[in-house]
Amino acid sequence: MVGSPSALNENVLVLNRLWQAVNICSARRALCLLYQGHAHAVLQANGSFQTFQFTDWRDFSRGADGRLRFIHGVNCRIAVPPIVLLVLYDKTPHKEVKLTRQNIYTRDKHTCQYCGKSVEKKDLNLDHVIPRHLGGKTTWENVVCSCRECNTRKANLTPKQAGLSLIRQPKKPVWRPYLDFNLERVPHDVWKHFIDLSYWNVQLGDEEEEEEGV
Repeated sequence: MVGSPSALNENVLVLNRLWQAVNICSARRALCLLYQGHAHAVLQANGSFQTFQFTDWRDFSRGADGRLRFIHGVNCRIAVPPIVLLVLYDKTPHKEVKLTRQNIYTRDKHTCQYCGKSVEKKDLNLDHVIPRHLGGKTTWENVVCSCRECNTRKANLTPKQAGLSLIRQPKKPVWRPYLDFNLERVPHDVWKHFIDLSYWNVQLGDEEEEEEGV
């Protein structure tokens, strides 16, 4: 079986047998799992999800339309499944949500946690609720999004000193399986049934660029 490098390397979403997204793999890896019987191909049709074993998927591929990518063999072609469902694996990887600038933006929904105003990313600041000079740490429970106005008003004060209050208490989010994709840029719309907003990789810490009030 041969195919163009782009087709063989196309991203395929991997679900565990509980239909939870756990990984992204290449088309090459997905088809190997399918051929070995370790996974089933998943396709959405008429509002429901159908699963295919390898031989069924091979037969389906013969008449599949051009919405899917194909890998061509000597006498046949096989479609690259957008999703594969693992037959036996029912776990989700254990992984911490990294404390990153983007993840805080995502947790707080790009909303100032003092005034509740939705703010574009370029106008968002990060604020230590308890300022660092008063012993505040860079933790999920002490860093929030703030707009420029609230950030300037708060400066190096506590919320109470600045006459501000949090609209919600910050906390560490529950981890969802990592997917390095923005929902607006996933290769298949069907993925959106199984994935959430992506998490980014740069850990926040003392080396993070200073901002007013951070």
